[in-house]
Amino acid sequence: MFEMHMNECFISAPGKSILHGEHAVVHGKVALAVSLNLRTYLRLQATSTGEVCINLPNIDTFLTWETAALKPLLFNWKADCTLNEVNVNLVKKLREFTGITEDSTDTRSLAVLAFLYIYISVFSDTEVLPSVSVCVWSELPTGAGLGSSAAFSVCVSAALLSARGTISTPLNQNQETARWSEAELELINKWAFQGEKIIHGNPSGVDNAVGTWGGVLRYLSGKITPLSRVPTLRILLTNTKVPRSTKVLVSGVKDKMNKYPSIMSPVLESVNAVSQTCEETLAEMATEGASAKHYNVLEDLIDINQHHLNVMGVGHPSLDTLCRVTLTRGLHSKLTGAGGGGCGITLLRPETDPCVVQKVVQELKEAGFDCWETSLGGPGVLMHCTNSIPENALSVLTSF
Repeated sequence: MFEMHMNECFISAPGKSILHGEHAVVHGKVALAVSLNLRTYLRLQATSTGEVCINLPNIDTFLTWETAALKPLLFNWKADCTLNEVNVNLVKKLREFTGITEDSTDTRSLAVLAFLYIYISVFSDTEVLPSVSVCVWSELPTGAGLGSSAAFSVCVSAALLSARGTISTPLNQNQETARWSEAELELINKWAFQGEKIIHGNPSGVDNAVGTWGGVLRYLSGKITPLSRVPTLRILLTNTKVPRSTKVLVSGVKDKMNKYPSIMSPVLESVNAVSQTCEETLAEMATEGASAKHYNVLEDLIDINQHHLNVMGVGHPSLDTLCRVTLTRGLHSKLTGAGGGGCGITLLRPETDPCVVQKVVQELKEAGFDCWETSLGGPGVLMHCTNSIPENALSVLTSF
């Protein structure tokens, strides 16, 4: 009989935002991806019911399967997350088992598929699949380009690998939160990437890397490098709630590149320089301490990059509204992610008056947007004691 390595654990992982370099990154330029301190929280409990349960209250999903019915899907297959591709046969069997068809692209179906895939894979070499109940609740809106699916996959991977004993349970009695070793984080990231592939097909790996390591990551031509020391930046995150297709927007930029190469190539080079200047500025802030001079540079870069994105054709009237409303109060904003609506970030200086922030949030909400005050650059995946989980998250997680 397989013994679980813990009876209960609480895990969280951050969302992600693109600070600079969106769209240009597709054409071989540097992008800076940064952790967003809106987090996804998970609670795993060992049970003795002979069942595996997944509760996703954000998307009204509450499902239970018998572990004995899932085990035959493996057919003596031993999982290996170092393989680049997911096991297509297992995904096919899971689709048949759950009734999730090939053309299902809804958030609920894909989250369930990713969860079952990671669960079965992590425990593939055990005689019986363990009984567990997993509940996941998120502060992140889904489908807004903020890495909600990656935060989910990172939390699930960390929890199941810890329960299996593949990685340690790093939390000591006197700690509020704890992190895993670098080698263990690598393993969490690899499994989370498998989950992301099931959800997105061909993801870059940036979102799950940000969810795992946190902070700021430099992404260039498929190579992901965490920046060693970065400051935490206060921001407003605004969701315009305008739907958009990333695929259509990426394709539009490519068409412009092909049509006007002599015009668009310098624009992409300039975006690259913005990303590099931002990287240098953040490094200075981390080593010297943040100054007004640094914030002036960051604000200039935000304005410049927003103009670049408008030139690329990925702006939107809703994002123009965001920039106008914030600029009238002396704050600087840009879109983050694909553009064409979606989300934007507004930098808050340390000395920004809370009344100003309050008024801006109010105006943006009156414009029909959702708005959060949060921060960039916080920690990646964490194991928590219950005291360090926000009350709203804890009340949801413990009600199942």
